[in-house]
Parts: sequence; C-alpha cells; structure tokens
Amino acid sequence: MSFTVKDVLSIQVAPALGCTEPVAIALGAAAAVSLLPDKRFESLEVAVDPNVYKNGLAVSIPGAGGLSGLDTAAALGAAGGDPSLRLEVLQTVTDEDVKTAKKALAEGRVDVALIRDHQGLLIRSKAVSGGMVAESVIEGLHDNIVSLTLNGKPVESPLIRTRPDGAPSPVAAMEAWLKTLTLNELMALTDELDADDYAFLKEGVDVNMRLAEQGLKYGLGLGVGKTLERLCRQGLIKKDMMLAARILASAAADARMSGASLPAMSSAGSGNHGLTAILPIWAVKDYVEGVQTKDVLEAVALSHIVTAFVKAHTGRLSAICGCSVAAGAGATAGITFLLGGDAHHIAGAIKNLLEDLAGIICDGAKTGCALKLATAAGTAVQAALFSLQGVNVHHTDGIVGLSSEDTMRNIGTLAVDGMIQTDQTILQIMLDKRFSDI
Repeated sequence: MSFTVKDVLSIQVAPALGCTEPVAIALGAAAAVSLLPDKRFESLEVAVDPNVYKNGLAVSIPGAGGLSGLDTAAALGAAGGDPSLRLEVLQTVTDEDVKTAKKALAEGRVDVALIRDHQGLLIRSKAVSGGMVAESVIEGLHDNIVSLTLNGKPVESPLIRTRPDGAPSPVAAMEAWLKTLTLNELMALTDELDADDYAFLKEGVDVNMRLAEQGLKYGLGLGVGKTLERLCRQGLIKKDMMLAARILASAAADARMSGASLPAMSSAGSGNHGLTAILPIWAVKDYVEGVQTKDVLEAVALSHIVTAFVKAHTGRLSAICGCSVAAGAGATAGITFLLGGDAHHIAGAIKNLLEDLAGIICDGAKTGCALKLATAAGTAVQAALFSLQGVNVHHTDGIVGLSSEDTMRNIGTLAVDGMIQTDQTILQIMLDKRFSDI
C-alpha cells in the first residue's frame, strides 16, 4: 500500500482545541453521553492508559476558566461536548456546561482510573443515567472511537470509524508505509503538493500563529514567549532567527497549555507537535531574502512528513518528548530546505538535532511545555545552520546512525524498548506529587 502527500496531510494534520489527551477524554465522555436518551449522566467512569493519564494530569482545559484535570475534561465533555467535532469536541461547551461539570465533580459523580499495565492509547468511558449504561472506547488514536454500546448492545454510529475486520487503521497503515521510505523519498512527496494542499498548509500556519499572537499579547501560561520578547526589547538578548523561532513556538505553547480557547493545527496527533513543526519555519522565513510563500509552505509540508516518520517509530505517546525529537526533526528538515539545503544537509541537520535533544523526557502536558518548545525550536534552527556549515555529528557517536533514517529508527528503539521503566517512573513521581498535595 502506498499513500500520497494529500493522504499524509489529511491523516496526520488536523485542528485540535486544547491538549489532545484531555480532549480525547472529553471526546470519549461526550460520545458515551450522546447515547443516553436525555443526554445527561448520573455517574461517569473513565479508565485510561498511563500515557494519556500522564499527559492529561496537569494541563489547563480550554473554555474551563483555568480548570485542569482528567476528571474535569471528562465532566466537561459529558456536560456539553459535541463528539461529532472530534478533537474540537469542547468547542460547544458553555458557561452553563462548566457549572454543570463543576457540580458533578463536587458531588463525586466523575471517576477516572488508571489502567497501569496497558501499552498504547486507550480511553474507556461509561456513563450511567436512569438505569441505562452507555459506553465508548477510544483506541490507538486520540479521536479513534472503535466502539459504542448502550446497555451492553453495540450501537451503530457515524462516530465509529469502521474498517474491514483485521485491517489496520489508516494511520497504522500509513506509518507502516512511511517506515519503508528513505529521506529522499520523503522529500519527493512534496513534489505532489497542489493548490488545495498549499491552502491547507497556510491554514495551519494561520491557526498556530493566532495562538502565538495570543501568548505574546497576554503573557499566558508561564509567559515564556512574552518574556523572551521583553528581554529583546530591553536589549538583554538579541533577536536572531533562532530566538525568533523560540519566541513564536513558546508563545503559542504558553497560550495552548494555559487553556486558550483557540485550536492548534496538530501534527502526528499532537497540537504541540504542530506548533513545533510549523512555527519555527514561519519565523525563519523573515531572515531569508527573496523567499516565496510557496517555498515556506513546502518546507512546512516536509516538516509534517518527517515528524510523521519519526512518530511512526516512537509511537504516539512515549517517555521521550515528541516535540523535541519528532517535530524538532521535522522543523529542522524544513528549515534546512528553506535555507537552500539539499538532502545531504537535511540528513545532517536531523542527526544534529537528535544527538542534541534525544534525552528530553516527556513528563506530561502542562505550562512548562513552553520551555521545551522553545528549546526544540531554537535547536531546530541551530541544527540546520550547523549542517549547512558542514558541522555534522558522526555516526560513531552514541545513538546516531549512518543515515538520518537509521538515527530516527534508533530514536524509535530508544522510546519503545529502552524507556519503558523511565515512563513508569515519571508517572509514579507525578502520582506521588499529586497525592502528597491532597
């Protein structure tokens, strides 16, 4: 099976309102409650895998007035979410819905449990009302509803993404195909871009720039982007293309992680990946003389493709910060292309970046992610500039392979096989902190 660049963009790139883990929980709850005759619940039980639990634990939820938490996400989705909107499920939540969700939480009618031993994304939601029990299951992908049941009987619904028995999901099939490609073949996919693709890519830029502008205007979250910009104005640091990339990416993360009611254009299933894959390239364009918008958007497309390639090896969620190693690799590939680099330079930039950032852990989604996006964005520019100047990490170094493809595969092995215990330890530390604060 083979795919086109249009397939890659349609499957891997989509708008998402809020951090994708709590949003996925909200989607599961909303889907379950939608099966109940009165669309109301007496009790709601949600069970999730460790990585969804970790990533949704501390991040603010859009439209919730600064509220955070897995149970809050579930309650909001159940109270007013529209499951037909998928990862924008919370777009329909009103102030009244927020009150309803808070009341349910205060009354102890919402419970979230951790499925400790499960690997891979899994969200099970059960809503009860008047003796009726509605259940939904999301598996594999954040918006992949695989089953809906009412009183134990399957329910047919357009919310369920059906496929022939035994057939892989579109994303799984695409990832298997991506793994077979070389860097040159990944780059060649951008030759297929048409006017509709360019329009979609520009929409992604616009969506993510609105988040960056919101972060810079209001200093949301940690205010990393706004602080960097202020330091420039004070003359304490100088603005160059590396700092410009850091400012845009971190400001957008500031806004998104603080619960701003604006969607992000995601990449490979993550809104923060989308910010990292897109915004550093958009920042760098201002430092390239005579660059055309079409060239910038082609660089963004390459960034999405490389991000998807790395995620095919690491999995959707892991102990490694995907914004750094996956979207960071995508961004540096796009930046190198934009600066006139060829396949050799792009390969070198990817290896430079992965050698630099491979050890950054994922300790869940939260406002502090803005710091990691700043690091990834700046390093993506640096890795590109170094490669263009002939500075390339040797394959004899650590986990760096002979080729960029080998290096990205090694990152996948590290994430999937090498850091299982690390992931469990990170989650346990977070759980210990949470319960010690109660």
